[in-house]
Amino acid sequence: MARPRLPRRVRDVRDVRDVRDVRDVRSVRDVRRAGGGGMTAPPAARLLHRHIRGQWPALRRLAAWSALESLPAFASGLLLARAVDHGFLSGRPLEGLGWLAALAALYALGAFATGRVYPWLAAAVEPLRDSLVREVVAAALHRMSDGVSGAAGAAVSQVTEQAEAVRALLGTALRNVRQLLSAGVAALLGLALLSPPLALAAGLPVALAVGVFAAFVGLQVRRYRAVILEAERIGETAAAVVHGVRDVAACAAEERAARTVGAVIDAQAEALRAYARTRLVRLPVLALGVHLPLLALLALSPYLTAHHGFTAGQVAGAAGYLVTGLQPGMTVLVDAGGTLLLSLAVILGRLAGICDVPAAPAPPAPAAAAPSFGVEAHRVTFAYSPHAAPVVADLSLHVPEGTHLAVVGPSGTGKSTLANLLTGLLRPQRGRVTLGGVPLARVDPAQLRSAVALVPQESYVFAATLRDNLAYLCPHAATSRLDEAVDAVGLADTVERLGGYDAAVPPGGASLSQGERQLVTLARAYLSPAAIVVLDEATSHLHPAAEARAELALAGRGGTLIVIAHRISSAERADRVLLLDGPAAVHGTHETLLQHSPLYAELVGHWHT
Repeated sequence: MARPRLPRRVRDVRDVRDVRDVRDVRSVRDVRRAGGGGMTAPPAARLLHRHIRGQWPALRRLAAWSALESLPAFASGLLLARAVDHGFLSGRPLEGLGWLAALAALYALGAFATGRVYPWLAAAVEPLRDSLVREVVAAALHRMSDGVSGAAGAAVSQVTEQAEAVRALLGTALRNVRQLLSAGVAALLGLALLSPPLALAAGLPVALAVGVFAAFVGLQVRRYRAVILEAERIGETAAAVVHGVRDVAACAAEERAARTVGAVIDAQAEALRAYARTRLVRLPVLALGVHLPLLALLALSPYLTAHHGFTAGQVAGAAGYLVTGLQPGMTVLVDAGGTLLLSLAVILGRLAGICDVPAAPAPPAPAAAAPSFGVEAHRVTFAYSPHAAPVVADLSLHVPEGTHLAVVGPSGTGKSTLANLLTGLLRPQRGRVTLGGVPLARVDPAQLRSAVALVPQESYVFAATLRDNLAYLCPHAATSRLDEAVDAVGLADTVERLGGYDAAVPPGGASLSQGERQLVTLARAYLSPAAIVVLDEATSHLHPAAEARAELALAGRGGTLIVIAHRISSAERADRVLLLDGPAAVHGTHETLLQHSPLYAELVGHWHT
């Protein structure tokens, strides 16, 4: 409750056309500006640091075991050179075998360290996903409440794909970066100790290979970022079409909707192909960084040993470093750097921009606590776009604390919009809404959300126990309070059918009917500490007797009850009635409106007929 409403369904064929028009390249840029632009501020490193800083002890242990794991790569060439020069070629095979045995012992020690690495790797990475998902979901809700176009569809990709990808990519990247450090860097350091001239000769093509790879990184980043944005466009476009699927079918716009979704799928496929072409850079990088130094060493080894004093052991040790150390390191650079690290950087950059929720404009005065819970709208006007006709126009309304108000009127007259205005989910373009005389913009947000509960027509039931669902807004409610709420709204039979409060509710409340889900949300509102409860057609799936029982229960719990009526009978039970009819609004009791409003009398007569 008190959650942002999902974007409205596609209303007609023109909206399907709008889906196509809005979700073009310009809209992606707009979403990027509104929610972050990939590698731009705030840096991806800041987001990563924020979510991994609690795992520094695990990361320190991971680094320590990784250093121990790299010892064989560092010492292999040195020990091999000793075995060849001072053992086998010197006629002392036992000494040569001893050096090889020492190398084997180091490999055993490295294997033991590898086994100790993975638990600390999991301890460092696994908590990341949960904390990142929480922040991404909070940012998505903030963008939806601000009316950012396509926020709901993009959030699906950000939560289900991108947050999970960060966890998987970070774990894989840490594994591979350790290999790059332990294999490549250790090999170069060992080669420098074995023979500085050989290290310099091998280092020059390696540096050239790294430079070639770095030159292509910017292009790879841009093309992979395009892949990520196109994936979000698929979510945005598909969500808009799915939400309006009934209207699409009714208007025979299936082919147009299919073309709309197919176009963005084709765009992502082309982005993927363009990104795949940049991966061809791995061939020259590996040739320069691995194959060229090794071929040169093998080709020049007779000359080096005959004229420059190099020993056969030094040549063998250098070849060992190139084959067992440098080659895996360069392979990790082009594979992990060109895919894992690149993907991680782009996705983190995108999420960093998404999670960079701009601070709300400073209110004209410090946040205040409402002295009472009377709600008042003073000459409120609201439209969904600057050029659209106002949905609510110059409306003034006073709802004293403890009032039971019903809002009625034909479809499309702004009843749900008024509910969102009164609860602070929308802000009027003109006029103001106050709580206890304090404008909603100045009311402390925590107090506002605690004081006002909005129950929408969509029933939010979570994958948890029935107790958790009922006590969501009152976490420490005793069983006796649950019994009271359940009996009051008429949910007792459902609780008994499910097997009690500890019964598990599957995702989406699949074991509950639509009416039972609405009763769960109504009982949740009954238990909440909210002094104002707003029902936005929250009883639409209940039969009239069940609706009457639930409304009377919520009216009798104390506080203010505002009902966006699904049936005109809700108005007959209310203290006051607000009739919306386009720009006009009439306020009074049921009896006075029957006498003075022909439209209201017609609605009542139609209902009773």
